[in-house]
Amino acid sequence: MTAARIGILGGTFDPVHFGHLDAAAAAQAGLELDEIVFLPSHVPPHRQVHPRASGYHRFALIALAIQNHSRFRVSEDELTREGPSFTIDTLLRLHQRGHRPSQLFFILGADAFADIATWREFPDVLDAAHFVVVTRPGADLDAALARNPPLASRVRRNDHRDDSGTGIFFVQADTRDVSSTAIRARLSSGHSIEDLVPAPVAAYIDANDLYGTVNELHG
Repeated sequence: MTAARIGILGGTFDPVHFGHLDAAAAAQAGLELDEIVFLPSHVPPHRQVHPRASGYHRFALIALAIQNHSRFRVSEDELTREGPSFTIDTLLRLHQRGHRPSQLFFILGADAFADIATWREFPDVLDAAHFVVVTRPGADLDAALARNPPLASRVRRNDHRDDSGTGIFFVQADTRDVSSTAIRARLSSGHSIEDLVPAPVAAYIDANDLYGTVNELHG
């Protein structure tokens, strides 16, 4: 039996939205992944403010958003740990649990990939998993790669089942142009978000008044 190929989609998910789901689906289909794990962070290292919603609520929102996706699941691994959620630490914990780097596919957007040289343990973090760069509206993959020319040699095209090491894969996808910041702004002004998130997510946010007043619009 072959080992499972696991996609990892980390982030604040404050709240989760269609853009996240689109990216996960594109990576899963494009690289034939067995499952996608949504990994909400406890304290994202790239943000100066804490998430608006608690970890409990963000976990619940993801569970509602993915309930009809058989290959998606959500993990509380980062939420139960103190301190910032660094990608390298997450991947090393997965190694300790028996997952090989070539089994792991860390999913991120082209905008995040452009700043990857600032990540902790760069460039060694690239050896801890495959990295899957999914397009977003307005994001140019070539421009992102141009900011990190040495990474061009790591880019793979069609050999995503090659078990000899890790690489960088680009997945072209028509992901919806949605952001958590825009969602929180809409909610603070009393506008509907039903076109930005699954219906159960919108209902949960409304029932728990999660983003009724937005004092900070970062993220």
